[in-house]
Amino acid sequence: MLNVNCRRDPAWLEKGVAALEYEGAFVVEDVVEPAVLAEARERMYAVQASIRADIGEERLARAGELGVLRLMLAYDEWFVRFLELPELLAIVDATVSPTAVLHLQNGFVLPPTPPANGTAAVFQQRYHRYFPRHMNGYLASINTLIAIDEFTAENGGTLVVPATHQRAEQPPERYLEAMAQPVACPPGAVIVFDSTLWHAAGRNTSTRDRLGINQQFTRSFLKQQIDYVRALGDEVVERQAPRTQQLLGWYTRVVTSLDEFYRPTEARLYRSGQG
Repeated sequence: MLNVNCRRDPAWLEKGVAALEYEGAFVVEDVVEPAVLAEARERMYAVQASIRADIGEERLARAGELGVLRLMLAYDEWFVRFLELPELLAIVDATVSPTAVLHLQNGFVLPPTPPANGTAAVFQQRYHRYFPRHMNGYLASINTLIAIDEFTAENGGTLVVPATHQRAEQPPERYLEAMAQPVACPPGAVIVFDSTLWHAAGRNTSTRDRLGINQQFTRSFLKQQIDYVRALGDEVVERQAPRTQQLLGWYTRVVTSLDEFYRPTEARLYRSGQG
């Protein structure tokens, strides 16, 4: 898999977009500063505790997930900074367009899971794709997985199966297992992949958690996993930068009355030119 450094290679984006088309994924290093990574670790554990208190361990376990932190922005607005990374925005612009929206921002706290503990049934550790629709090669969605910690084969770094993207049918399970490659990358790197690429979380056989943040971006006409505008509230969204507002879905809201439909252009909920 292609690995580029956005600080040292002026052509990193061009190379990455080409790799995304042909292999379905690439890694770009040095996107997030060490100080931000350190603070992210602390804040993610705090968010995890809040989610457990709100939702309850039983409901979280019933969902069949392992260490997923959904809607982190509702618990800590600090995480909006991961929507403002210049390199990440350049990737979004070059792939799913400058009018793309955030489909999801999920944190991952992957705990150690020895092979004998029977956790193979969790969703992340089965081969899957984040965008299950085949649209004749049309790139409708990308994922950007930010490595808060180093990703290694030992700590469950993501397994990807190159060139399995943009296919109508799932490849045979034996093929996926045989051809999967663990993605190794340093903290602060971003794994970028076509959301139709088959992949899975590896098993964390180390002695500590592995943390990451997964952000999926889609064309603006596709529904988000969570309605971020409603979930966060107008006050939170309105204090963000215009581009962040657009990513959160502020410019693609659905009107609920004729009064909203007939608002002047500058006040419309669904703005023109959104793709």
